[in-house]
Amino acid sequence: MKRILTVFFILSIAFAKAQTISGLVKDAYTNEAIIGASVKLLKSKIGVVTDKEGKFLLNGEGSIQISNVGYKSYIIKADGTILAISLVPEIINLQNVEVVGRAVKDYNSEYTFSATRTSTLNKDIPQTISTVTKELIADRQAFTLGEAVKIAPGVTPTSWYNQYNIRGISQNEEGQIINGMRTRQYFFLQPLTANIERVEVLKGPASATFSSVDPGGSINMVTKKPLAIYRKEVSLSVASFSTFRGMLDFTGPINKDKTLLYRINGAYQEARNFRDIVSNKSVILSPSISYIPNDKTAINTELIFSNMQGTLDRGQPVFGAIAGKTDLFSTSKSLNLGSATDFFRSKEVIITGTLSHKFTKNIVFNTSYMKQSWSEDLQEHRTNNSFAVDILNQPVNTLAFMQFVQRKQVWNVDNLNSYFNFDFNTGKAKHKLLVGFDLHSWHKLIGGGQNAARGYLLKDGSVAASFVLANAANYQTVKLGNVTLPKPNVNFFDLANPTYGLRNIQEYNFNVRTVIPSALTTSNAIFIQEQFQLNKLSLLLSLRNEWFEDITNYKTKKSSSFKNNNLIPRIGFTYAMNKNLNVYGTYLQGFQPQSNTVSLMPSTGAFFWADNSPALYKPLISDLKEIGVKADLFGNTLKMNLALYEINQKNILISANDPTQPDLLVQRGADHSRGFEWDIAGYLTQNWQINASFSFIDAKIITDFNEKLNGQRKENTPRNSYNLWNRYNFKEKSLFKDLGIGIGMQHQASRLPWLSREFEIPAFTTFDFALYYTPTKSNVQVALNMYNMFDKNYWIGAFNYLRMFPGAPRNAALTLTYKF
Repeated sequence: MKRILTVFFILSIAFAKAQTISGLVKDAYTNEAIIGASVKLLKSKIGVVTDKEGKFLLNGEGSIQISNVGYKSYIIKADGTILAISLVPEIINLQNVEVVGRAVKDYNSEYTFSATRTSTLNKDIPQTISTVTKELIADRQAFTLGEAVKIAPGVTPTSWYNQYNIRGISQNEEGQIINGMRTRQYFFLQPLTANIERVEVLKGPASATFSSVDPGGSINMVTKKPLAIYRKEVSLSVASFSTFRGMLDFTGPINKDKTLLYRINGAYQEARNFRDIVSNKSVILSPSISYIPNDKTAINTELIFSNMQGTLDRGQPVFGAIAGKTDLFSTSKSLNLGSATDFFRSKEVIITGTLSHKFTKNIVFNTSYMKQSWSEDLQEHRTNNSFAVDILNQPVNTLAFMQFVQRKQVWNVDNLNSYFNFDFNTGKAKHKLLVGFDLHSWHKLIGGGQNAARGYLLKDGSVAASFVLANAANYQTVKLGNVTLPKPNVNFFDLANPTYGLRNIQEYNFNVRTVIPSALTTSNAIFIQEQFQLNKLSLLLSLRNEWFEDITNYKTKKSSSFKNNNLIPRIGFTYAMNKNLNVYGTYLQGFQPQSNTVSLMPSTGAFFWADNSPALYKPLISDLKEIGVKADLFGNTLKMNLALYEINQKNILISANDPTQPDLLVQRGADHSRGFEWDIAGYLTQNWQINASFSFIDAKIITDFNEKLNGQRKENTPRNSYNLWNRYNFKEKSLFKDLGIGIGMQHQASRLPWLSREFEIPAFTTFDFALYYTPTKSNVQVALNMYNMFDKNYWIGAFNYLRMFPGAPRNAALTLTYKF
């Protein structure tokens, strides 16, 4: 009997000590449940993971440890009660290259790989980096790149295309940088942002890091990588202008050990526009897989497939061409000079592979390879950037002079980036030494061509490029009302009475038939970089030697080549005043050879199809001087940056803006841009996120082929601009507990158009609003976004009177998102 009682007593004690520990794990900032967090008893190592509501149930006693990728681990002594645990996001520097995704969900991304090719906190980099995270993109429902980056300080979209002015300098190179590697494509139809984790804008020339980039700054799109936790999200949207959109984002581990991870992102959009006869259909699909077998090796492979079909919209024309007197509101913002038969189709496939391997804890090898294929098929009616003239050679400002263009071409792009990281100490000094090699190759394939019908018809059936009054008797004529005009090859567009009937292109005389020459543009570079830290002082030093070659008519009898090379230095310092405040200074140089890559600038596409490469011109040389402050505020929940800078550039290749020679190029001597930037992002309170910025830019022409422009302000540059976005979620005990609101504002000062100084693009201020509904204990969110709430008439940019780019009128989007 004693033995039975003893056994019963022991079991009772054991049972009494055994507890049921339950709890809920949330993100300390977003208050969202964390799915798949690991919960372990420290004594026994017994553990579970949180469910889809962030809850867990565990039998045992003693202290437990809660951990999850992207968060600081948390240890608490459990007493059997229900625990409410908030995990704080943490920067994980285990990756040498970005093969695993970012787990936190807020408006801040505290680190970057692109600026130094190492995982480095933004505050420790002596250069301004403006970041737009996927959370900010989603809250603003910014489905295109232009909508996403316009909130970054000093970044101004200059058209509806992939064209931006950064710190007073218009982009020259087409395409974008994706995961630190350059692509080439025409974004006349902007791609969807469904596969983008964050957009980074590296301010100033980044030629020390990337190949041939613009002096004002570089836009780097970082794609979503697989996560070691399960997340699935589907969203459906309807919006103004007959817009329909669907998106998905699935990620998680494939196997139990979480060594194999996957992610798949996809989106489809079908939309019309507030512009007449403008529409687009876009599909993007991007699967990726990461393999991390151990703590030494990490591999990621990713595919991006993008197919876009729509209309290349060249902009809104306005009546008249009298400097300072023309009414910019003389035509409707919906007016488009195209035809219902026009189209633009582009298809792109990108595959990227990344490998990181640790030979020792101090020596790591990293390599990435990207292959891109891109094609276009274009048919469009567009203006010749001038008005019609009558038989007396006087402008008729209600008629736009037109042309018709067909174009097809295909190209391939290869990128290779390989480097070694060496981490070591010398006394109290810490070193991160990087030595590497870059290759960027852009191959335009044989078979590209463009046909154009333009000019005026002569009586003998031939075509003259322009009308010459002295030879007026040789031209065919047409009478419109009481006005006699030389007959155009492509009918004028009547701005006073626009019509969009189907045009018969068989009637045109294709007088300009151009074979787009095959070409191979190659950049090879070796680089060395040292990140040196001693106590509170950090230095960033690098040298890059780049060899550039442009071969026009590649692999043909007319082949010709031009070469350039340059040594590109970078030096910067960061000094930690305390753990929350860094001051920095930097000096960078930029090198951008003139080549057939300059087709993005208006009318500089002449050499893009010529037998001679613009490498004949002097290369674009630039430099940046910048000082600034980076601060972490309120327990690292809010980040603020201040920067003062000067950018100088020389040998800018631009259009001569000569109507009689629309493809004529000239080279400007020099200009500079000086400015100030301020931005702040993060949580003001647990329920209130903010992203705000201000930019002042003083951009001037220093020397120009036209001496009258010396000292004048630069094109496309607002002197000041500011942006604001807030999201506030009402507290759980509030009457509006399931609701959140978003309020945004954007202001831009006046600007000069790209190709004209006869008028200014007016300043504007717009306001946006959003309402979010997230039912308690639900994985559903309904968001209503309202844009341009007060229906402001404004333009985001302009080339001249015939090509202005109006902003959209008041419009809305309704989005249903389900997370599971």
